[in-house]
Amino acid sequence: MTALRIIFLGTAELSCASLQALAGDAKFQIAAVVTQPDKPKGRELKPQPSPVKSLALRLGLPVLQPERARDEKFIAELRALQPGLIVAVAYGQILPPAVLDLPRHGCLNVHTSLLPKYRGAAPIQWAIANGDTETGLTIMKMDVGLDTGDIIATRRTPIQPEDNSATLHDRLAQLGAELLVLTIPDYVAGKIQPVPQPAAGASCAAKIKKEDGRIDWNQPAQTIGNRLRAFTPWPGAFTFWLGVPPSGGNAIRSEAPPKGGTPSTPRPVLLKIWKVDIVERSGRPGEVLSADKTGIVIGCGEHALRILELQREGGRRMSAAEFLAGHALKVGEKFEG
Repeated sequence: MTALRIIFLGTAELSCASLQALAGDAKFQIAAVVTQPDKPKGRELKPQPSPVKSLALRLGLPVLQPERARDEKFIAELRALQPGLIVAVAYGQILPPAVLDLPRHGCLNVHTSLLPKYRGAAPIQWAIANGDTETGLTIMKMDVGLDTGDIIATRRTPIQPEDNSATLHDRLAQLGAELLVLTIPDYVAGKIQPVPQPAAGASCAAKIKKEDGRIDWNQPAQTIGNRLRAFTPWPGAFTFWLGVPPSGGNAIRSEAPPKGGTPSTPRPVLLKIWKVDIVERSGRPGEVLSADKTGIVIGCGEHALRILELQREGGRRMSAAEFLAGHALKVGEKFEG
């Protein structure tokens, strides 16, 4: 049996498990890997390859990095490779009709939600943030819309109470790779009939912004906890505290002192919150209700949150007990979003 020639499009870490699975299966031949151009990173802003490019080079696969998927030269390169199928997983560009229509079996995409729910850039994060208890994967035949193509296959997985976006990402990446390898042979053999997505239940999972991590203490504790898990590791859940300095340290101030005087106004200190428990207590939103070795309890719009692990801006991640050993946090102080 002749191996199916596949062009693989991917950029993010999510893509790597699928590329690894396809490359390691004799039923498939990876004709080329397409990924985004190298991007400057780090203090020196040196161009760095995407996770998919790094993996492709380790596997000895040819790599293409067009600036734009609509580039005529790039499309001509794809056409010359004569793929039977294109597979896209977290590539990051919209494919034009000229690419979608190029392979004999079309283009398949692995999307990390149960479509039509959570179309768009961040389905994993918004499923957790919205308190969903289940999510999954969809393999769809791509069309010109944003995640609107016909459904080829799906797989469900529960969202566990301890899941954050990193753990769910890794699980879905592996499940997607497994489902892709199982599905493609039956799909190209005509054994799977694509099914149009239902009109009902569609929603958009917008790209995550740094500001999404800002905690609104007026929300219920459960909602804040869900968002914390959703936005871990990035952008993280964060709040602001009017900083009280460590014993013997210098106060953190935002206003210059009057001539001959001393600083008077503390400036807010950013705190990144890593781990919390929900506590059935009540208090004003953002108010410190208690602070001891068991944690820092903060009032919310409903119930309260006990902060177990946190990180001061520029500092290291630490337990609440470690934080309190160096910071004079008092009951009645306020955390603000």
